[in-house]
Amino acid sequence: MLRAGIVGLPNVGKSTLFNALTRSRKAEAANYPFCTIEPNVGVVVVPDPRLDVLAKISKTQKIIPAVIEFVDIAGLVKGASQGEGLGNQFLTHIREVDAVVQVVRCFEDANIHHVSGAIDPIRDIEVITTELVLSDLASVQKRLEKQPKGVKANDKALLAERALLAKLETHLNAGRPAITFEAGVEEKALLKSFLLLTSKPTLFACNVAENDLAGILSGGATVPPAGRFVQAVRDYVKAHHDTEAVVISAQIESDLVDLSPEEQKEYLTGLGVQESGVGALIRGAYHLLGLRTYFTTGEKETRAWTIHMGDTAPAAAGVIHSDFERGFIAAETTAYKDLVSLGSFARAREAGKLRLEGREYLVQDGDVMEFRFNV
Repeated sequence: MLRAGIVGLPNVGKSTLFNALTRSRKAEAANYPFCTIEPNVGVVVVPDPRLDVLAKISKTQKIIPAVIEFVDIAGLVKGASQGEGLGNQFLTHIREVDAVVQVVRCFEDANIHHVSGAIDPIRDIEVITTELVLSDLASVQKRLEKQPKGVKANDKALLAERALLAKLETHLNAGRPAITFEAGVEEKALLKSFLLLTSKPTLFACNVAENDLAGILSGGATVPPAGRFVQAVRDYVKAHHDTEAVVISAQIESDLVDLSPEEQKEYLTGLGVQESGVGALIRGAYHLLGLRTYFTTGEKETRAWTIHMGDTAPAAAGVIHSDFERGFIAAETTAYKDLVSLGSFARAREAGKLRLEGREYLVQDGDVMEFRFNV
């Protein structure tokens, strides 16, 4: 299972967010730096309203959603790349995840200490980016130093690696993360083998106060002052990290952990929101990891299956069972939107929207499938 690591400075709401995501109290959330030392790990359900719709069509009560794994990683401080704070542990743990969710504090609260003394989300992002870039720069320079002095002209692989490392060194020296490095097709494969921290796909989570969430999400004329922090983060990460930011309220979601679904809905309605943003964060992390969903549905169950973007029909079948992939014949497939608009598989078949796909078919997010196989 692929992992998304939750990172950020101390006291930005990482552990509170982790507890909200996992609907647990596994992570200690306290008002002091490094209350998280060993990373907490939790499996998180990916919210997907399509499952309920499909279950109604198939008249089934059993629903099995897709899941991903989140890791709550210790807070990072300036100097982490040199071992400050829990820097070495932080860097080791982030190296072990597949994608990064960086929590950025966008709320004022005099009762919650900030390691830098004041709220400045852009400064906070730059602190973490700098430490990760410095760590990557050290890795690249070490790799360059290990390169043999004399390289023969016909040693194309070694020459290509040296050229790429030199370009990466320049890029990182400018303070830019590796994920923004413009690489060719062959360079991308080589770059992946370097396992650089800043090459991991990253999503930013703007953690806002409970009372500010509704106004910020509405985007209207009553946006609270904290909205300027959120907009600044969105603009900055788009320009410097080529990624996006979502808005969440970890405190709201944390408050929902012990409530029933009905109580949760009532609580959120009272705040003027449908969700705190954590659902969007989970879905964003799922897609960030390159994951997509296809469905199977019938009288027994409706289920979301996780595949990688670009997977073929046999690979998708193999997620259910290796025999399905080994003996794959065809996949009876319809798009979720077509099935819902027509209301049944029978009507989808009559309308020509239920089709047979072969081995080369690239499964699309939202496909509803049934496999034919023979072993």
